[in-house]
Amino acid sequence: MRVKSFVDNKAKQLCFYLRAYWLGEIPYGEIELFFWDTLEEWCQVTDKFEHPYSQKERVFWHLLHQAHFWSEEKLKYDQYLVEELSNCVAFLEGKGMCPFDCVGIRP
Repeated sequence: MRVKSFVDNKAKQLCFYLRAYWLGEIPYGEIELFFWDTLEEWCQVTDKFEHPYSQKERVFWHLLHQAHFWSEEKLKYDQYLVEELSNCVAFLEGKGMCPFDCVGIRP
């Protein structure tokens, strides 16, 4: 698998998981499982040292890290955090501008 297709695929999934969590449709544990599965699948990407980061990839890694870093309660109820992460989701879905403060890096 290549970096671009990995990020495109996983970004869609991450957006789905976060939206479902915010709507109360899935438990927080599903996001944690997605996080660890994503890191495991990243190990299978073959060209990760050959390509520079895209804005989409930086936002993806930032959003994935944030979803894992913050507590279940903060991720769901902190209005500032949810708004910030919603902006990242919108960008990844092609519906918003690239957030200025996303500095995600590859694991």
